[in-house]
Amino acid sequence: MAQAVAQSAVIIGASGGIGAAMAEAIADEGIHDVVHRFARTFAGAARIDITDEASIAAAAAEVAKGPPPTLVFVATGLLHDGERGPEKALKDVDGDWLARNFAINAIGPALVAKHFLPLMPKAGRSVFAVLSARVGSISDNRLGGWHGYRASKAALNQLIRTIAIEERRRNSSSIVVALHPGTVDTALSKPFQGNVAAGHLFDAGRAAVQLLDTIDGLRPPDSGKLFAWDGAEITP
Repeated sequence: MAQAVAQSAVIIGASGGIGAAMAEAIADEGIHDVVHRFARTFAGAARIDITDEASIAAAAAEVAKGPPPTLVFVATGLLHDGERGPEKALKDVDGDWLARNFAINAIGPALVAKHFLPLMPKAGRSVFAVLSARVGSISDNRLGGWHGYRASKAALNQLIRTIAIEERRRNSSSIVVALHPGTVDTALSKPFQGNVAAGHLFDAGRAAVQLLDTIDGLRPPDSGKLFAWDGAEITP
């Protein structure tokens, strides 16, 4: 019998609700020999700030020591910060806040892909997944508002599509996807939970299992797409 090849998993944003739960769920699965946890609030080699490319490169160098990652999950995101939150109308749009949304929700994950995808195997199944949102779907936008969050997540979805096309040339079995976790009971969604229908607010542990189930069901033709927590494809 052939000996199993060692592999690792990487969680970016492992201090957040979904990120921490994903790290635990992946560790519990026991498929990966090493589970790397990175976050802005961590110290030393485990620290990563996705707005700082040098810290991303340093984290990638740590992972490069082996074994190679077959799963990279980016759980970072920005929706509100202090008194700053989603814009209700065009008059609320602010250039600095808009730029910060793009820096964290779109540019950061793209930089993670830049440094981590080259570490992933050139053959065999691998998954690079990022948290996106249904509100990033242009075709699904019927309410307006939330300009920065919507636009930055739409940009992320386009980046994932573009990155997936390039990654397929390197490894035809690779999967690069964006995932919508639903509304999860975390600090990110806390101010907006009042309008969530009964049964549709997930705790972080359940959300992590649902996302892992979705990831497990993905195949190479799914690369470049956006999927919801239940495995349903979302039209960009």
